[in-house]
Amino acid sequence: MEAGRPVSLLKKGVDDLKETWPGEPDRFLEHHIDPFLLWCVKKGASDITFQSNRSVYCEIHGTLYPSTYRTLDAADMTAVITRLYGTEALAILAGGADIDLSYEIMTDRFTRTRFRVNMTAILADGRDGVQITMRTLPSAPPTFAQLKIEQEIQDNWKPRQGLVLVTGPTGSGKSTLLAAGIRGLIESAHGCGKLLTYEAPIEFTYDTIISRRSLVAQTEIPRHLPTFAAGVRNALRRKPEIILVGEARDRETISAAIEAGQTGHLVFATVHTTGVAATVRRMVSTFEPSERSERAFSLMETVRMIITQTLVPKIGGGRVALREFMPFNEEVREILLNLPFEKWPYTLMQMVPKYGKTMEFSARMAFEAGLIEKRYYLIYAQGTKTAAKAAEEVLDAVKPAEPIGGH
Repeated sequence: MEAGRPVSLLKKGVDDLKETWPGEPDRFLEHHIDPFLLWCVKKGASDITFQSNRSVYCEIHGTLYPSTYRTLDAADMTAVITRLYGTEALAILAGGADIDLSYEIMTDRFTRTRFRVNMTAILADGRDGVQITMRTLPSAPPTFAQLKIEQEIQDNWKPRQGLVLVTGPTGSGKSTLLAAGIRGLIESAHGCGKLLTYEAPIEFTYDTIISRRSLVAQTEIPRHLPTFAAGVRNALRRKPEIILVGEARDRETISAAIEAGQTGHLVFATVHTTGVAATVRRMVSTFEPSERSERAFSLMETVRMIITQTLVPKIGGGRVALREFMPFNEEVREILLNLPFEKWPYTLMQMVPKYGKTMEFSARMAFEAGLIEKRYYLIYAQGTKTAAKAAEEVLDAVKPAEPIGGH
């Protein structure tokens, strides 16, 4: 091996798990990047990872495959970073910040391939390095039918006003589900009116979705506005019917989203949680203890549906989506508003099977249909039981409290 250069993990032509790029150069230059990315997409890669001192890896149906024979050194990584973002990216990464962006390849006037990109500084073989993760995005948003979304979700997708939350871990398809829902709103018989999105970065675009009664404007955070909270405040000055908030993870953004829902807007947002009860608990916990009660009841008056999604390896290849969801109709909200908010998580665990669908039920249906292995069903069945037990323990620790007046 060369001095200071790691040995390749592949033996060319012997143990390649998938064929590597036939056009692989001795040194990656900027003009090599787009052809390589297009080759990865053609091979079916959902995610492409460039990392210092490693081969490039493609994730195909949930499994990683090396896509270059050679490992990438600092010069290769600099070429990739510069092509995707520009020369200033190196200074940003050296300053301790990561970078989120979208990247687009136009192969002709009507065909484009888009990626969601994250760049993060790492330690590689004892030296500073970079990992670049690229998520392949479809050229057009999918439809609810293509994603096989449950009819109950479709029926409750467009309330007159309020908050619809799509939750799940990173890489669970939240943005794809939201994009399908937005496409459905745009293509509906009467259109969706003015719809504003605030995303980091913009993943799906709606240019190819034609509707005479819909006007969509997409804003990228922090490229166009500094924060999601600033985005929601901006939206309230632009008279939209619908607002999409890419991520509600801090107190300011959650407060702004609740306020927008209370003032007659329909707000869609994503949250990094798993489960209906966990989502409510997480959102309430972002507030200071002195204001949690008031904010909790404001949230409950506003929320209209919570959907949690996760992706599980599918037998025979690919992945299948499992979903837990519950619409918050008047009956559900009335029950919860007459309880102290500390009791909500346990109560919600009991209500989801009656008013919606649990993750355990979704996993069982997928297992019985022969879509997933038994071990995945058991994981989610146990997860549901564990969450219920934890919620019950929290409930036992709560002192009896009187409902807030007026609720």
